[in-house]
Amino acid sequence: MKRKLFSVLPFIVILSALFLAACSQGNEEESGQEKESNTEAETRTYASEEGDVEVPANPERVAVMAGYTGNFLELGVTPVAITDWAANSKFLADQLKDSKVVAPDDYETMLGLEPDLIITYTGDENLAKYKEIAPTVSLSYEKYNYIDQHLEIGKILGKEEEAQKWVDDWNAKAEEEKKKVQAVIGTDATATVVETFGKDTYIYGKNWGRGTEVIYQALGIKAPEKVETEAFGPGYKAVSAEAIPEYAGDYIFVGEGANVSSSSFTETDLWKNIPAVKAGNVITFDSDSFYFNDPISLEKELEFIVDALTKKAAQ
Repeated sequence: MKRKLFSVLPFIVILSALFLAACSQGNEEESGQEKESNTEAETRTYASEEGDVEVPANPERVAVMAGYTGNFLELGVTPVAITDWAANSKFLADQLKDSKVVAPDDYETMLGLEPDLIITYTGDENLAKYKEIAPTVSLSYEKYNYIDQHLEIGKILGKEEEAQKWVDDWNAKAEEEKKKVQAVIGTDATATVVETFGKDTYIYGKNWGRGTEVIYQALGIKAPEKVETEAFGPGYKAVSAEAIPEYAGDYIFVGEGANVSSSSFTETDLWKNIPAVKAGNVITFDSDSFYFNDPISLEKELEFIVDALTKKAAQ
């Protein structure tokens, strides 16, 4: 009996060793799968204009170096880095107290902020440097209308449902405000948006900030034929002060603010004799704030424009 017992022991030892090795290998495989799963959960692939970009699944330290700051705020992400344009907006400033204004080429400051995602515009000369700091996505402003722009940023953040909800709510609200305005100014009234930027004076199209998305799209106010023909396509049209009367609608919105170099055209006799000016249908707006077409800015612009138009018509 003792001999049989001793002869079996070696086999038991070998079987035990094999079993333990198998368990160990299984645990290692499971651990590897868990690590792989965690890695996948930490990033997503975003199909950008330049190709696929691995972005954080839930970015928390976003640097927004283009005019999309309000889109990120609306979707619950406060940027760690912003441009001075965003900081100057009265509509956004209160929510950006913890954001750092960073010059486009200040790579040292940007690096120190440790962004996990950088957003900029297509053609940014700093793009290659940004990519060395963090995953970077560039967007072409001209490619999207303001609705598609917000939905696209929702894709970048993995917040498509939240972005779509804002769009749905906005469309419903805009339809109500549109009826309110049309009841006062009618359906055939026209409007023009004018602003001096740099050395030139511009007439703006329907998707170029300055309240144009609200006026022409959300509220459905018509543009004078010359504005629609010459400014809607490219987004804006540089004009001389003498030519402004040719583009003037029944209501004229004029941008004013720190980034507006001069509104001296309003001192000319040609300006003063425009029918809309003589009728008191000139509405000035804060260019620093109306520059943007993100959800937060648009909601403020809508409120301002509807209030201004209904008050003007009631006078």
